[in-house]
Amino acid sequence: MRVGINGWFWDQSTTGSGQMVRHLLPALLEADESLEILLVLPRWVADHAPIRLPRVRVVAAPCHHSHLGKVWFEQVTFPRLCAQYRVDLVHIPYFASPLHPLQSTLVTIHDLIPLVLPAYRGGPLVRLYTALVATAARRAHLILTDSQASCRDIQEHLHIPHDQVRVVYLAAAPYYRPVNDAAVLHAVREKYHLPEHFVLWLSGFDVRKNAAALLHAYTWVVHALGDTYPLVMAGKLPERDTPLFPDPRRIARELEITAAVLYPGFIAEEDKPAVYSAASVFVYPSRYEGFGLPILEAMACGTPVVTSNVSSLPELAGDAAFQISPEDTRSMGAAIVALCVDEALREEMRRRGLARAATFTWQQTAAATLDAYRQMVQT
Repeated sequence: MRVGINGWFWDQSTTGSGQMVRHLLPALLEADESLEILLVLPRWVADHAPIRLPRVRVVAAPCHHSHLGKVWFEQVTFPRLCAQYRVDLVHIPYFASPLHPLQSTLVTIHDLIPLVLPAYRGGPLVRLYTALVATAARRAHLILTDSQASCRDIQEHLHIPHDQVRVVYLAAAPYYRPVNDAAVLHAVREKYHLPEHFVLWLSGFDVRKNAAALLHAYTWVVHALGDTYPLVMAGKLPERDTPLFPDPRRIARELEITAAVLYPGFIAEEDKPAVYSAASVFVYPSRYEGFGLPILEAMACGTPVVTSNVSSLPELAGDAAFQISPEDTRSMGAAIVALCVDEALREEMRRRGLARAATFTWQQTAAATLDAYRQMVQT
């Protein structure tokens, strides 16, 4: 079986689509020794990202590094190259399948943010693109998605029958595991100026991530614990304070908790396991996620989690995390305080989190994806 895969996001490890394709390909190849993959990359990605995987043929496609160039790659270049190399099916690992597919087409839709959340619908060009890929998704032969919550969204907003959508869970990368080496933990604390004890936020700062609610919750934490457990808000801060990207520094000033909040900036991927492991608690109060990979990463590193009880997050968290309404800042603060001060509770949630994260593996993701491939080839 030969599968063509769209690799537009191959070099973007900070995106869910980039992480997925990088971890899925090795797992697919390990699970099926007869599988051949045609990985189609933009030329600038292929030139700077050498790929050494067995049975993977990389095709570098000439295209412009622009919004229009991305659309042309998705709609014209990728399907034509897959037809030229006579693949059995194509897999687009993000919400951008061809409007006029030339082969059996499978698309992974992680979420429907621009359809579900009005704040993300953007201007006329963004809406036009969303309409294009939504129509194209209805013409795909099969859709994979990351959660039951996203499956329901796809059925409701794209009007796609249930039997045309399959849920295939993702997983944390295998290098996410507890870091106990004191020297490594000391080094990461020095690099990012982290205190001995802290509560971690590691996310983007767009409004659905709910930083404002966490900062309001932290007024309760500061009242109970003072400055003994500062909040570390890791990630690239917004360049401007806007409704879509509210600046947490302004919110912290208004709440008079500036001294209790630290901003270490962007965390390199290779440092994340140690940063998670160094934290006392990880908080992820998002209002909407197609999957919510960071809570699995934190659990896999042995860090207790406080998260939201909406969208896909309960599917991942199970009984291994505190699930709080994203609006309930008092309960969010209480959960953080409880985990900080109660060592037995913290250890119990650490144990549950490690066990929960272990139930999500890339081997399982690959097996379910291969089942979908085989079904498409046989029909």
